[in-house]
This record gives sequence, C-alpha cells and structure tokens, in this order.
Amino acid sequence: MLRWRETGGFAGKGGPGTLPEFSLYSTGRAVVASEGKATEYRLKPEALQRLLDGARAAGLARSHTSGPGRVMDAIVLEFTMGRATTKIIQPEAQSDPAVRFRERLDPRRWPPGDLVSPGRPYAPAKVAVLSVENPGAGTVKKWPLAPLGKGERVPGGVCTLAPASGVPAARPDVGWRSQGRTYTVRVRPLLPGESSCRDIP
Repeated sequence: MLRWRETGGFAGKGGPGTLPEFSLYSTGRAVVASEGKATEYRLKPEALQRLLDGARAAGLARSHTSGPGRVMDAIVLEFTMGRATTKIIQPEAQSDPAVRFRERLDPRRWPPGDLVSPGRPYAPAKVAVLSVENPGAGTVKKWPLAPLGKGERVPGGVCTLAPASGVPAARPDVGWRSQGRTYTVRVRPLLPGESSCRDIP
C-alpha cells in the first residue's frame, strides 16, 4: 500500500479519523479524498508498477524524516509505503524528492490510458461512526442505530461501525441523542483493507 496525507497547520489538518488524501493498493485500486468526498480509481498493472517504481526512486521504501523539528503548527506531509513511513515537515520548503513525487499521485494528471475505468464515487460497505459527547449541540435528533457511547474508544471519539446505506447524514451543527446523551457525529468510510475501528489511523 502507498498512502499520503497532510497533518498539522493552524487549522489542524488531518486530525484523528480523517481520510488520507490518497491511498493506493496492490490491486491497482486508488481512493482519493478531497473536500469531504472520496473517489475511487482503478489503475492498469503497468501504470501501477510505474508509480511504485517512482515511489521507491523517491526514497519512500525506507523510513525517514526531512525538515526542521519543533515548528509550531507546521504542515507535515506523511507517506506510508508498506512498513516504511516518511515525514516531511514544511514540504513547500523542502527539496526531498518525495515532495515532487506527490504530483504523480494526482489522478487529474493520469493519462486515460492508465486507467481501467474513469473515477467514480467511492462506495464502502461499512463506515465508522465517530462520536463525541456534546450536550450543547444545537438541533438535536434521535440516533437511529447502535448506541453511540457503547463503541470503541479511538483517537477522535468513540467509534462504532454501521452499514453505509443506513447512516443518516451527519453535520457539525446537528446533535444526536442516544441513550439519554447528546453527541456530535462524524462519519468516516472504511477504506479497502480496513474492517474495524482499530484500523482507522
């Protein structure tokens, strides 16, 4: 698997339970997250191999960190390739080849001939429901699924799994009442290879 995400910054990008911006799997399947939406692509084997070769050439097969340490609110670009993790602090100011390689992981740059089919909305079978108790929520509705407070504690809240088709639309300004308590809810699709709350980074 090859993945990248950005974390940090003044706005706190990439907090617990957020989708990585890009995830690529050995099957050629890629899931790209942008502006709250996830899109799935499927690469042909030869196109997949070119990307993986490029990732190795950019040094992503070995763990390393680039950039200054202890910078408050710095953006951190993080790559995962297999068991190797690369962190680049303030990527816009670094000459690490991984920063330039990230451009090759933008599906808008992929030739149509590299794809098995055009991009389509990613449709997972299950989602993770991440809840945080919030008694001061504005509009409050009754939660229709498994109790929100009975799930597994993970960074970002209490996690329960639910079928994607049965989860109501969650918004930051809506609270959900479950077993006498009110929660704010975020819904996070499970990516390929994820099957439990513990799998969510």
